[in-house]
Amino acid sequence: MGGIESISSEHIHHAVDTIRIAPTSNSHEEEQNMQADLLTKVILPLSLFLIMFGIGISLKLSNFQAVLKSPKAIAVGLGGQLILLPLIAYALATALQLPPEIAVGLIIIALAPGGATSNMFTYLARGDVSLSISLTALVSLITPFTIPLVVALSISHFLGNDTTLEMPIIKTMIQLLAISVIPVALGMFALSRWPVVAKKIEHVLKWFSIFFLLLIIILIVLKNADQMSSFFAQAGLATLMLNVIVLSLGYQLAKWARLSHPQSVTIGFEVGIQNGTLALLVAGTLIGNEIMMIPAITYSLIMSLTGGFFGWWVNRQRVVD
Repeated sequence: MGGIESISSEHIHHAVDTIRIAPTSNSHEEEQNMQADLLTKVILPLSLFLIMFGIGISLKLSNFQAVLKSPKAIAVGLGGQLILLPLIAYALATALQLPPEIAVGLIIIALAPGGATSNMFTYLARGDVSLSISLTALVSLITPFTIPLVVALSISHFLGNDTTLEMPIIKTMIQLLAISVIPVALGMFALSRWPVVAKKIEHVLKWFSIFFLLLIIILIVLKNADQMSSFFAQAGLATLMLNVIVLSLGYQLAKWARLSHPQSVTIGFEVGIQNGTLALLVAGTLIGNEIMMIPAITYSLIMSLTGGFFGWWVNRQRVVD
């Protein structure tokens, strides 16, 4: 009887401990899931909407008319960003034999347009700001159609047909149009209707977009602090190489096309500095794969340093020229 009582007592204590521990574990997992959902479902889409609204609020129809006056610069910029950049990303992913999901993530960051960061770097490096804004706007209008197609092909190529991951092309196009093109149009409307107010908030929104990108990266870094060294081990070299190659190649392409120095600086930044927030949204929100977000994280951290160095270098080139 004593043995039975002892066994029963042990079982009861174990059962009580299990009851106490289980809710704590579940609540911790639920809290992590809620934080992830808040980031990918709320913060990222809202941030991107405001970033694109900020781009729209700095655009006039005259910007697009100015594009027609410098078609060669626009053609070089579009070719570098829409064709050359993804091809280099694919070549690097293949040559470095990146893990499949990291390879797709690298393609995603290469497909993203420029943004407020490329516009800011262009301004600080005394490039052609009007060309920078026009290229950012044009590529932002095109990428809702190119990103779903190329990413779907990349998933199929790198992960094979056995993967459960998929990107519904039409649905993704509609989502990207809603979150990128519509706010640009609203920003342009606000500028035409309330120009004084629009000009006052334009500067704030540009810095806000850069701040929010940094905030998002910080939140992701803090959430994955134990894994950051692993992230850089997996994607750091690839994103560094991609960033340095396309910054310099974009600039050289413009030089070979005999564009002006300010235009060459602009195309270097537009090809080399991507909208990290959009890449994070595509990988984390639309696809729902955290591993694919890693290249966007490392790229966004690296491009702040390489962009500053590139700006210093091209200003030295201006003196030499």
